[in-house]
Amino acid sequence: MSTESDLIKLYSDRILALTTNIPHQDRLDDPMATVKRRAPLCGSTVTVDVVMDDGKVSAYGQDVKACALGQAAAAVVGHAVIGATADQIVAGRDGLKAMLKEDGPTPPAPFDGLEVLRPAKDYKNRHASILLTLEALSEAMEQIDQSRTA
Repeated sequence: MSTESDLIKLYSDRILALTTNIPHQDRLDDPMATVKRRAPLCGSTVTVDVVMDDGKVSAYGQDVKACALGQAAAAVVGHAVIGATADQIVAGRDGLKAMLKEDGPTPPAPFDGLEVLRPAKDYKNRHASILLTLEALSEAMEQIDQSRTA
């Protein structure tokens, strides 16, 4: 059972600082893909807009309406996403999921900053919100890939 001091540790100064520094909060006018994801348990939502050039994210916008942990994840992703490939985004999502659910290793670069959210592994009810941004981005990568092969 979690104690109050465990919750205080979870919402560290570093995580709270990230919530005030979420980059790319302007939506894109002409994205190649837009995906909105919602965490049913808490109601957190994230919408991402993506443009790819030469196989890498060249423009990114996000609308984040999430708890502090979801906001922190969106901030880390927002700082790392420009220049990322679809494979790196999927690897980041899978790495974050493994870190939270199986105490796996830190997600690979460029998303290794998500290590700050490791303390949330013990709070399963927070996992969906933390995963929102990378899940939405991964879905956007699929949409872009499908539109190119259609």
